[in-house]
Amino acid sequence: MKTTYALKRLFLTVLIFTAVFGSAQAADALKMELQASKITKAANGKAIYVAASDAKTGETVQYRAVYTNVIEQPISDVAVTLPIPANMTFTGEAKPNSAQATVDGKNYADMPLMRKVNGKVVKIPLSEYKALRWNIKLLPAKKSADVSLNTIVN
Repeated sequence: MKTTYALKRLFLTVLIFTAVFGSAQAADALKMELQASKITKAANGKAIYVAASDAKTGETVQYRAVYTNVIEQPISDVAVTLPIPANMTFTGEAKPNSAQATVDGKNYADMPLMRKVNGKVVKIPLSEYKALRWNIKLLPAKKSADVSLNTIVN
């Protein structure tokens, strides 16, 4: 399965989310770089990140976005969102771990997401997560913040 299309679609979606949901100041002041990397394990057990031009079913892909404040003043209270591509399932791993998730693209909550089923509160399967959002309280001038989430190719 090629991830090139998924990466381009994710990049466009991230740009739309940043432009629509960020403040006008934040949209003009933020530069975003998006990377997709396959994660494999070295013999010593450490993770190896390789640029993901394609990935096969079952492989882990990390999407990492670096947001840089390009203006000479700090930016505060910016929400950045990374959608989870339709052909991927979120693994539950996100950095920073303060991310909130959504199953509908509108309502975000702390993870794990929960719902009532037959009167019991149960965890929502990670396969139903559609996007993650991080709230950046303060991004100083000329500084960067990065966020990432791991997915598995379906």
